[in-house]
Amino acid sequence: MDAIRVHEHGGPEVLTLVETPTPEPGPGQVLVRLSATGVNFVDTYHRTGLYPSVPPFTPGSEGAGTVVAVGPDVTGPAVGDRVASTNLAGAYAQFAVAPANRVVPVPAEVSDEQAAAALLQGMTAHYLLHDSYPVRPGDTVLVHAAAGGMGLLLTQLATKLGARVIGTVSSPEKEKLARQAGAAEVIGYDDVAAHVRQVTADEGVAAVYDGVGHATFDASLASLRVRGTLALYGYASGPVPPFDLNRLATGGSLSLTRPTLAHFIARDDELARRAADVLGWVADGTLTITVGGRYPLAAAPRAHDDLQSRRTTGKLLLIP
Repeated sequence: MDAIRVHEHGGPEVLTLVETPTPEPGPGQVLVRLSATGVNFVDTYHRTGLYPSVPPFTPGSEGAGTVVAVGPDVTGPAVGDRVASTNLAGAYAQFAVAPANRVVPVPAEVSDEQAAAALLQGMTAHYLLHDSYPVRPGDTVLVHAAAGGMGLLLTQLATKLGARVIGTVSSPEKEKLARQAGAAEVIGYDDVAAHVRQVTADEGVAAVYDGVGHATFDASLASLRVRGTLALYGYASGPVPPFDLNRLATGGSLSLTRPTLAHFIARDDELARRAADVLGWVADGTLTITVGGRYPLAAAPRAHDDLQSRRTTGKLLLIP
């Protein structure tokens, strides 16, 4: 089968297309023929070594397709079932294995591309808005990178929960997308806190959902109201350096959390609940999925470069 391998940590150029044996499912595993693979910022962290990873490896964990083989002790799903997962062992490939209890069914109304584009980011938006800071009707929240794959989902869901969303974007095209998703106010990345104060009558926002990291962290803290929450869920611009915790006190008894999806779908029932909600919202039209780019496996380096350069909107997919 065709697969992408990383033989050493580095830039997008280390993503190399190779031919490897098709994996076989072991006990409790299923083999999935992938129709679409999600490209996520976490994949760039593994590629560069920011997150622990030992080369050589095939990156990627999210995708959707059809079960083509099952290992011993698997009672479901069955061969022929359409499934999606965020626990695939190397999703930048034509086939990948996953634990049978970590794949979820894809509704008939949802395409494989939609499932691959929605699952990881949709469940991330789910826990951010329901657990990290539970949005209440009437809240004003700040969503960074509001026209990206995560930002568009956060904006849609926060709006449907009754929040007023302020979104940051980097271009007029992205502003249009953010407003279509429901953002009430859209601002650039210059003087973010000042703009937030201006449109909130100097109160600040109840929560900031920040997947950008280094470049936005200070502005995110400065945008919070008293007892506001900063949910820092990613490092698209790089990790945040150590800082003085007293800033949380002087900023207004602020809360800071650095959550990650794995801890919010650790139990099988939790995974099933969040996935069913997300894919159900896609099926009934509550969530609109924007695919900003489709790339063949060989173009994985370009997908990573496009993602990190902020040239894209919506979700990027590899089509094996």
